Amino acid sequence: MAISRAKKAEKVQYLATELADSTTAIVGTFSKLTVSQDFALRTVVRNAGGKYRVLKNKLAERGAKGTKIEEALKGLKGVSSMAYTSGDPVALAKALTAWVKDNAEFSFKLAIVDGRLLSVAEIQQLAAMPGREELYSKLLFLINAPAQRLATVLNATGRDLAVVLGQAVEQKKFSEAAAS
Repeated sequence: MAISRAKKAEKVQYLATELADSTTAIVGTFSKLTVSQDFALRTVVRNAGGKYRVLKNKLAERGAKGTKIEEALKGLKGVSSMAYTSGDPVALAKALTAWVKDNAEFSFKLAIVDGRLLSVAEIQQLAAMPGREELYSKLLFLINAPAQRLATVLNATGRDLAVVLGQAVEQKKFSEAAAS
């Protein structure tokens, strides 16, 4: 069934507004995807903080004009779909890569992150990177480590003194000194 020009213009405008603030897009293709698989894919993308759309190639190219992902959508061929986000690109790549391992019907075409075009191999590398939260926790650990070491060293002197005094009391060293 053909789509009217007004409906196409509406779809292009809607896509353009959604893609305006997107910094990451992962484009893929699929064949023989069941409804339950499609639902599971959309859920995975949503849980990773992204959105998912099946694209009409020409409409997607028009809708992406002036956005950071414009280059990724030029010249698409065949069945295409796109997961996109303005959030963490690693989280989206991890979620999609994990889903694709279980569903061979879907494969990656390309991706774009902050205006840089990525190949399929680079998508796999992106998915292997630590996520934003993990990087933050490692950074905070590195910032906290020197202060924690300083506190340990400062506490060690008092602790060592307490151990020596405790051993002296056990060996009754103080009672002999008090008696003399």
